[in-house]
Amino acid sequence: MARVAVLGTGIMGAPMALNLAKAGHEVTVWNRSADKAERLADHGLAVASTAKGAVEGADALVSMLSDGPVSEELLLGGGVIAAVPSGAVVMVMSSIPVNTARRLSEAARAGGRTAVDAPVSGGEKGAIEGTLAIMAGGGEADFAAAKPYLEAMGRATHVGPDGAGQLAKLANQLIVANTIATVSEALLLAERGGADPAAVREALLGGFADSTILRQHGLRMLSGDFVPGGPAKYQLKDIRTALASAAEAKLELPVSEMVCELFTSMIEHGGGDTDHSGVIEEIRRRNGLPQSTLTD
Repeated sequence: MARVAVLGTGIMGAPMALNLAKAGHEVTVWNRSADKAERLADHGLAVASTAKGAVEGADALVSMLSDGPVSEELLLGGGVIAAVPSGAVVMVMSSIPVNTARRLSEAARAGGRTAVDAPVSGGEKGAIEGTLAIMAGGGEADFAAAKPYLEAMGRATHVGPDGAGQLAKLANQLIVANTIATVSEALLLAERGGADPAAVREALLGGFADSTILRQHGLRMLSGDFVPGGPAKYQLKDIRTALASAAEAKLELPVSEMVCELFTSMIEHGGGDTDHSGVIEEIRRRNGLPQSTLTD
């Protein structure tokens, strides 16, 4: 049994911490909003009052902080990585910029630790069920050290050196965002053209248009269930990060640029804290349609 510190116990981090505990690890959690961490005490997890306190004596650190700036501020500026014992495994699993991930891994190794950037995909459902797709960047030895912990939370794949995990996640997020937008348009076209959108979705399952987005988020769109599993504001953050990486690589990504504008408008109209599948409501707004008429 290892001692694992989990920083960030929101929608994703809390179930990930619980799955680490179920795997037999001794888990200590910390969150900026203390109440989110304290809820886990009822499940037998230890709750630390500070991030540094959480990592004291830890064999491994899982960071699920909200974004790159917060990660750098706490892990580097706040001295949290420096407080992680030498020989421990540092796993930064938030979706953050590639260069930020590389800096964090470099800082971790400077103190004799191993490190991977290992962002995840699968949403709240995957986090709860322990079936997350985990994309890990780092050296072979780093991945080998992290793998036993990562496998308690999902299916881990080593995709390359430092930063490669974040590149894989950015690719994932572009596919997710662009597909959500396309499924939204397709269901609206079916509805406004006079077809039964629920039946159209059913008919498409198993064909070339099938996807996890069509299966899971298509149902959300049909029912008007936009309680966040993946908040739209985080989806937009990831699209913008991906476009910034594309610009550094001198790439133009025209479809993703249009989808970025769509999500930007969605958030400007108050949809930032709803599920990213709620982008269908933004398309409705642009067409002068009532919200969630698919449920009528």
